[in-house]
Amino acid sequence: MKTDHKIFFLVLMSSMLFQSCKKFDEINTNPNSPVITTASLLATNLILNITRPSEGNKTFSALTSKQMAWGELPQGEQYNNYGSAGFGTITILTNVQKMINAAAEADKPAYTGLGMFIKAYKLYYLSLNVGDIPYSEALAGETGNTQPKYDPQKQVMQQVLKDLETSANAFAIAKNFTGDPVFNGNADNWRRVVNAFRLKVLISLSKKEADLDLKIKENFAQILATQPLLRSNSDNLQLVFSDKANQIYWFNSVISKFTSYAMVSSVMIDTLKKYNDYRLFYYAAPSVYKVQTEGKLPGDADAYLGTDPTQVFSGVSAQYTSKKYSQLNLRYTGYAPGEPLVRIGFAEQNFIIAEAMVRGWATGTAKNYYEEGVKQAMNFVVTITPDDVKYHGGKKITPAYISNYLTDLNVAFSGVSDQQLKQIGIQKYLMYFMQYPYEAYYEFRRTGYPKLPVNPATSTNPFDKNNIPVRYTYPSEEYNYNLENLKTALKRQYDGNDRTDGIMWLLK
Repeated sequence: MKTDHKIFFLVLMSSMLFQSCKKFDEINTNPNSPVITTASLLATNLILNITRPSEGNKTFSALTSKQMAWGELPQGEQYNNYGSAGFGTITILTNVQKMINAAAEADKPAYTGLGMFIKAYKLYYLSLNVGDIPYSEALAGETGNTQPKYDPQKQVMQQVLKDLETSANAFAIAKNFTGDPVFNGNADNWRRVVNAFRLKVLISLSKKEADLDLKIKENFAQILATQPLLRSNSDNLQLVFSDKANQIYWFNSVISKFTSYAMVSSVMIDTLKKYNDYRLFYYAAPSVYKVQTEGKLPGDADAYLGTDPTQVFSGVSAQYTSKKYSQLNLRYTGYAPGEPLVRIGFAEQNFIIAEAMVRGWATGTAKNYYEEGVKQAMNFVVTITPDDVKYHGGKKITPAYISNYLTDLNVAFSGVSDQQLKQIGIQKYLMYFMQYPYEAYYEFRRTGYPKLPVNPATSTNPFDKNNIPVRYTYPSEEYNYNLENLKTALKRQYDGNDRTDGIMWLLK
């Protein structure tokens, strides 16, 4: 993951320079410039930090999950060489307590709820990448602790769940607040998002369902039965784009010069074709070669060609040059608003509940939630896409089509639990396309669905060419500035080795 590899070093340097800079800062304070940051402004920055795209102008997460291939140059993510994570999250979170402290007393419940959610959200994903992380001392940099200890991943997840419960309870008594670019400060919306995320964290711990300390099944059932959850796609935690300057969709060709290199993978294309899934016509563009040379129409499934993301790069390059591949649909690259980027959503919530019911964590009909997940995933796509043939090839998703889709042999909910889990996993994978960055990878790693291809002859995984990496390594800055604590964490988890094939606690 290409994120913030230098920020932890900056925290260290800033603490060292604080005393020497203090007098300089006092002398050079601009009396006409505000020196107090408001809770509202900090809230805006924190919310945008978790909702904005973080991949630059390439689709690294889609390469990692084999939903894409890349036609420009060989990418490590496509060929299973992931590298290190970044710890910039820890530095960003110093603004959480500042936000809460800056809030007026009447507003503290709302900003506390938001702060605890963002802290838990950011550190949860950081832990998913590497394993053990600093959590209890994560925000201690400003008090002089630039070498925080690492908490075991189990303790991290326990604290994540505790902070999320604190957040939900705070939002339950909060009034609406300012500085929110997503829900306009609606505390009830945020409470529902937090509860949906609690379910998401719990399902990600499915391999630990028997852990008596975590009480995963009991907590899931309690939240489902007593807490308000997302009610529709309108409740999604998502960033909406527009045709205004600085608000254009993040992978539009106006923003990114790399859009033409994105090649929809054979994993995606072949699965969509197999299922007669009309999202094929919304996700991908017909192959230029198929249209211009063979006369295929945009509404013909045969016009769409997936690229094997595991083949030797010369093969990818030849396919790219000959136009025998499918680019992204024009609605991503040529339609300014694109589609909202979802982080926590209603369709996914339904799939999570369906899986929990299959696993016996809660009572109810898993089939109903599974089918609702499919419906809402498709409704999301069709609702935000202009009804124009250039965006769907004339194969528009309609309520009648969705009903028929749910009866397809591959889609109709099975009566066998293992098959049900596979169906849920595949539908989530299809839903995650260009959404929920890295979730498809995390879910594959947890469930094995769908089975992603690996080619040992082309894999550049330095530790295991037969498998996809299951983690990222720790950033080099930790080796330089927090070595002893890092060594302790590595010995506790991975026999002292920082390798991408090390199995973290939550995957055992």
